[in-house]
Amino acid sequence: MLEVTDLACLRGDRMLFADVSLTVASGELVRIAGPNGVGKTSLLRLLCGLAVPEHGVVRWKGERIERSRDAFHREVLYLGHAAALNDLLTPHENLRFAAATHGHPTEAARCDAALARIGLEAQRDLPAKVLSQGQRRRVGLARLYLSEDVPLWILDEPFTALDVDAVKDLAAWLDAHCARGGAVVMTTHQDVPFATPLRVFDLAESAC
Repeated sequence: MLEVTDLACLRGDRMLFADVSLTVASGELVRIAGPNGVGKTSLLRLLCGLAVPEHGVVRWKGERIERSRDAFHREVLYLGHAAALNDLLTPHENLRFAAATHGHPTEAARCDAALARIGLEAQRDLPAKVLSQGQRRRVGLARLYLSEDVPLWILDEPFTALDVDAVKDLAAWLDAHCARGGAVVMTTHQDVPFATPLRVFDLAESAC
């Protein structure tokens, strides 16, 4: 599904990594590993087309992502470490807006169910500006429960600020996505048990 060839990333005047090659097949769960500062988040942004590599190519289903950007973005869900919320909107409104913006309009009842599943039922109608950082993070994660049909999930530290039960439920949802034939590429510092075999790609081996 996803193919990366000879990827290099430049930040300012520093080359973070070079010669990164990676393939991700249907049903795979891949963890990008490495110490802080090695470029894990930068790699995820390159994989989903939010940044341009210094060198190398990212292909989706055999096609360079810059040549079919709109089609690719409909088939990828990227959740960064920071929640991108409108502070004046409620979690429910933010969730519906995000889904519609990315071409996946969603019924109100499904949004409510996703918020309840991630532990935000009581905060459904509060303005996002009063939410804690952990609660803001969960609003973004609720999108995963609305994205069964999006084949590629790229997730930056998805388990941060979740309690034990929420970690287990999210891990099971990632397993279910892979079982449906989707693929997950993620970073995490937590030791999370998965039913799906976890493949670890150590970015430190390509660090400059």
